[in-house]
Formats: sequence, C-alpha cells, structure tokens
Amino acid sequence: MTGRSALVYNAFMTPTRPAQALLAAAFFLAASPLFAADGVLIVEKTTSGGNTKTNQIQIEKERMRAESDTQTVLFDGTKQVLWLINDGRKSYSEMTKADVDRMGGQLNDAMAKMQEQLKNLPPEQRAQIEAMMKGRGMPGMAGGAAASKTEYRKTGTDKVGAWACDKYEGTRGGQKVTELCTVDPKVLGFAMSDFQVSKQLMEFFSKIVPQGADRMFAVGTPEEQGFSGVPVRRIAFNNGQQQSVSEVTQASRQNFPASTFELPAGYQKEALGAGRGRP
Repeated sequence: MTGRSALVYNAFMTPTRPAQALLAAAFFLAASPLFAADGVLIVEKTTSGGNTKTNQIQIEKERMRAESDTQTVLFDGTKQVLWLINDGRKSYSEMTKADVDRMGGQLNDAMAKMQEQLKNLPPEQRAQIEAMMKGRGMPGMAGGAAASKTEYRKTGTDKVGAWACDKYEGTRGGQKVTELCTVDPKVLGFAMSDFQVSKQLMEFFSKIVPQGADRMFAVGTPEEQGFSGVPVRRIAFNNGQQQSVSEVTQASRQNFPASTFELPAGYQKEALGAGRGRP
C-alpha cells in the first residue's frame, strides 16, 4: 500500500469524531425504513363486575388479533375469516363471511316471525316486549333498524392516563348504551388508515350482533361512526346500568411475527358454539 493509499485507508477506517457522527447518521437514515414498525399494539384494562382483566389488540394492515384471559380472536380482512381460539381446550372455531351472511338471514327471519306473533298480543304486553327488544337493538322489531344504530353526541372533555380526550355519549333506541373518550390517532403515533381492518371486523359482526358493536374496539370518523378518533376509554351500559369500563394503558407501534396471526399448531377445529359452557 502506497503512502497516499495508506492515508486514505486510515482516514476511512479511523474517522474523526465529526466524520463518525456523519457515518452513524447516514447508517441510521439508510436503515430506518428496514426497522420501521408497521403494526399497532393496544393494551386495555377492562373492569366488569368487580373483576379486572387485560386485553391485548394487535393490528396489521389486513389482520387483527384480540387476546383476553379466556379467548383469542383472529381476523383476516383479506380472507374475511374469523377464528375463535380456546387455549384451554386447544381448539378453534371458524366463521366465514358466508357463515355471517347466513346467520344474519336466519336472525332476520326469526325476528320477522316474532313480529307476526306480537301482533296477536294485547297492546300493553306487545309494547313492553317491543320496548325491551328495541333497547337491545334487535333487528326486525318496530323501529329495530333505527334502534340497532348507535347515535353519538359529544358531551365535553376528560383525561385518561396521560391523554386529554373528547367525551361522547352513545344512545340506541332512546337508551344510553355507551360512553367513549377519544383522541386523534396522531396523538398515539398512528394514522386512521392503521385501523381499517378493525372497521372490517365490526362490519363483519354487525349483521349478527348489531347491539354488540358498542363493546368492540373501533376507531371512528363522524361520517362512519358518529364519533371521531381512537377510544382510550369505553364504558358499556345495559338498561341504564354500567356494565364494564375499558381503558387503554399502552399504545405503540410494533412489528409482529407472522405466527401472531396464525392458528396455533395442533389445535383442533370444532363447530361454532360446540365448546360453550366448557373451559
């Protein structure tokens, strides 16, 4: 190696401190896209009936996993398939879009038959039953279609953890069914597009359990949901009584291994509802 070559080599291999800083910055900028986290992690604490449990929600562009102490739900937005996993029994149930459409049709037929039967009841008794069903958002009843949709109105502001949030009250059929406190996704380091799959999951369920949508984690816009932002607190009510409170305790970006959204190896498939009542 000549004298000049040696000088160039040494300057590259043993750079000055400013040069080291520039090299480090260049490496970081070049490498950062490779390490950017695309997934969303939401951790919630839910209290109901004096019991508290932790729920973890992991979201990618087209897939979602919701995990609690007793059950795990996987949803594939591309395939439009949902899996209910029970680790205690090492089993899972599968629900496809075709299943949901069929079950939704059966539910509508059942509600239509009940409507016909109600016509034969005394007016007072009929009104009582219709009011009860309307409050639960059951489709097919008098005013059922409208009752199944929750209407939100902004009621003020509050604070959950470190986040200042906007409060909303949700009513259905004239009854209060939920309270939300929401923040702009940007506050958590997210974008609205990060939550598209959660909207698909809510639409997936709405055909068979419209009244249960208020208890699901979902991000809203005024046009789509009637409220705006990411709920950092959700309170569910039934017949005017508070049933549960869910609060976000952690929100961050992460990359998840592919296995996060896959069925566990060795688990046996069972029919929907086959394991109900069993651990």
